[in-house]
Amino acid sequence: MAKGYFITGTDTEIGKTTITLALMRALKEQGYSVAGMKPVAAGCLASPQGLRNDDGEKLRRESSIAIPYELINPFAYEAPIAPHIAAAQTRRPIDIEAIVRAYGEIAALTDIVVVEGVGGWAVPINESQTMADVAQALNLPIILVAGIRLGCLNHTLLTYAAIEAKGCQSAGWIANSLSEKNPVAEQNIQYLKHALPIPYLGAIPYLEAGAYSGGDHTIHGKVPLNISLLDL
Repeated sequence: MAKGYFITGTDTEIGKTTITLALMRALKEQGYSVAGMKPVAAGCLASPQGLRNDDGEKLRRESSIAIPYELINPFAYEAPIAPHIAAAQTRRPIDIEAIVRAYGEIAALTDIVVVEGVGGWAVPINESQTMADVAQALNLPIILVAGIRLGCLNHTLLTYAAIEAKGCQSAGWIANSLSEKNPVAEQNIQYLKHALPIPYLGAIPYLEAGAYSGGDHTIHGKVPLNISLLDL
């Protein structure tokens, strides 16, 4: 089965998709065959082919090979709400075993699969399980995206502690600046570099919405990631 990484974040809307796309592109530049996966997505749009999530489509386009959307995003929900609520409302529960099977099908076709979580680390997927259980079942090294804004120190340290408590391996962390008007962003990043005992893979500068979308879309500048620190 292919090697892979699971991308989680300190919150929702924290830049996980941007980081996932940037990581996929960096790995492809190193000569790897790479695929993206977003197992669970809420806020999908209806299409003639079924429900489609914008982030999931970006991962599909950035993948090295053509992969059916249903494998990339096996659990798609129309309502832009917490996934466990969307699953309950549609009576289509999220099945971790089905996610693992879909991952296995993708992994058999590529060198590396980059899996993007939904929301933060502990977002519920049903009454008793969270996205942390999905990550644990996939048994992939975790890359933590820290959204650099007010509260990021607390959120990042708590998320890292939760990853460790789950028994998952941390591959590294990435700082993603969410505002161009944060006068202490660099101080926050420096604190986390010393506080987190895992590789620091880089800092993403503030990007306007859509500045890095991957696939066939325009990319304004190169997103800097030090993937040499990953155990490839």
